[in-house]
Amino acid sequence: MIFSSFLDYLLLEKNYSELTVNAYKKDLQDFLDFITSEYEQEVIHDVNYPQIRHWVVSLVEGGLSNRSVNRKMSALNSYYKFLMKIGDIDLNPLAKHRALKVKKNIQIPFSEKEIKSVLDDFPHEEDFEGLRNRLIIELFYSTGIRRIELVQLQLEDFNLSSKTFKVLGKRNKERLVPLLPSVIEVVLLYLKARKTLINISDTSYVFLTKKGVKIYETLVYRIINNYFSLASSKVKKSPHILRHSFATHLLNQGADLNAVKELLGHSSLASTQVYTHNSIAELKKVYLNTHPRNKN
Repeated sequence: MIFSSFLDYLLLEKNYSELTVNAYKKDLQDFLDFITSEYEQEVIHDVNYPQIRHWVVSLVEGGLSNRSVNRKMSALNSYYKFLMKIGDIDLNPLAKHRALKVKKNIQIPFSEKEIKSVLDDFPHEEDFEGLRNRLIIELFYSTGIRRIELVQLQLEDFNLSSKTFKVLGKRNKERLVPLLPSVIEVVLLYLKARKTLINISDTSYVFLTKKGVKIYETLVYRIINNYFSLASSKVKKSPHILRHSFATHLLNQGADLNAVKELLGHSSLASTQVYTHNSIAELKKVYLNTHPRNKN
C-alpha cells in the first residue's frame, strides 16, 4: 500500500484514531483512482495543482458538499506535508489552495425545559433498555461526551468511588470527567439491569444492545432523536446537540471557558468558542435587564 508509511505516521505518531486514519486512507485512494483514470498516473507525488483542481470540480459536480470536499483536500494536504517532511517532494502542490466556502450551520441547543421534560416528565421503563436509554441521555447532558466516546466506554473506565470516569477522546487523548451523584444512581441501576442479559459477547463495554453486543452509533442517534422528538420541535435532535446543550448551559451559568474546554476534550479554545454565541445572548439579556442606564 503506497500510503502505508503515512497512515502509520497518523496512527502511531499523531495518535489519530483508526476511524480517522481509515477516512484519510479512503480520501487518498479516491484521489489516486481519479488521477489513474483521468491522467493514467499511478503515483501522486508528481501531481500538479490543476490536476487536483480538476478533482475538486468533479467532486462538486458530482454533488459532494463543500464541507466534504474540504475534508478530502485536508487529507491530501496532510499527505503532501508528510512527503515534504520525509524529503520525498520539494513543493506541496496544495500550498496555495483555498478551501471552498462553507455555510455556517448554527447549532441550536435544547432548552433546559426540553431536557427536563425528557428526563423528568416522560416515563422511562425500569427494564434494561429503559435504564440504558436514560443513562445515555444523562451522560450526554451531564458530561458533554461525544457519541463515539460513549459507544467505546468500558466498565473499567468508571470509578464510582471517586465519582469520575475515563474518556478516550480524539487522537487517543484521555481525560477524567466528573459524575453527578444523580447520574451515579442511574449508573448503578443500569449495571444491575445489564446483569440480567442472558448472553453478553462484548463483556467489557458499558453500553450494549439487548442481544449483548456493543451498542452502535446509529442506535445511539435513534435513541436521542426518538426521546427528544417528544419534547422538542427543533429540526436537529442528535447526540451532538446534547453535547452542545451541555456546553451552552454551563457557559450560561457562568462556567469558565477553559473548564468547559477541558470537560469537552477540546485541544484548543477556538473549538470551544463556537458554543459561546448562546451564552453571549444570555449575557446581553442579563445586561439589558439589569444595567441602571438602560431605560428600555
